[in-house]
Amino acid sequence: MDNSVDWVIIGSIMDIIFNGIVWFIIGLCLLPIIDKSDEWTRKAMSFMDKADKLVRKILNISYEWIEKKNLRIVFAFFLIILLGTLAEFEIIPKIIR
Repeated sequence: MDNSVDWVIIGSIMDIIFNGIVWFIIGLCLLPIIDKSDEWTRKAMSFMDKADKLVRKILNISYEWIEKKNLRIVFAFFLIILLGTLAEFEIIPKIIR
């Protein structure tokens, strides 16, 4: 019987163990960063919700005012400028998709 050690198997096992330790350390280091990023994302979503409600309120009030004053031509120019700006920044194609 051959009493030689199979170094390929031992090397593979050591590689698996050391890779696991390294990824565990990387995970420990990145977990606080991921947590902080998640917190910032929640704050950004909250801010976007508030901004969306404010813009909708302003647009609704301005639309009612324009309808009341019968300023459809002014509103049409305003809408052309707004839609042109959104198209220039390529926001409209993103909304449509």
